[in-house]
Amino acid sequence: MNLIIEFETTKFDVSKEDENTVNPIFGQSLLLWLKQRAGAGIDLSEPDDEDWGWCSDLNWKSRSYLLGAASDDGKTWISQMQKHRSMKEKILGKEKFSEDDEAWQFFLDIIRSEDSFLIVD
Repeated sequence: MNLIIEFETTKFDVSKEDENTVNPIFGQSLLLWLKQRAGAGIDLSEPDDEDWGWCSDLNWKSRSYLLGAASDDGKTWISQMQKHRSMKEKILGKEKFSEDDEAWQFFLDIIRSEDSFLIVD
C-alpha cells in the first residue's frame, strides 16, 4: 500500500533538476528539499530517477521505506511513501502501513507546514 499526498506549488525551479533518464518527469527537487528539511539525523538517500518520477530510500527506526515524488508540470506535485515488509510480515498481516505511521506523519508534517504548498484534497 502506498500513501499519497498531492499539492500545488511553484516553489521549485524544475529547470535545475537532473534529467530523469527513464521518463521526463520532475521530482528530484522535492526530494532534495525534503532531505534538507528532514535534517542530518534522518537517513534519506539521494534521489534516483524512476519511470514514475523520483525516489529516495528511507531508513526509519530499523524499517525501510521508499519515498517518491513526481510532477509533470513543476506545479502539481505528488509525494508518496511505501513501507517495505518481509514476505512473512505480509503473510501474517504484520507491520501494515497506515496513515498513522510515524515516518509518514513526519514527512507529511513537513509538507503541510510549508506555506507555499496548497494541499489538494
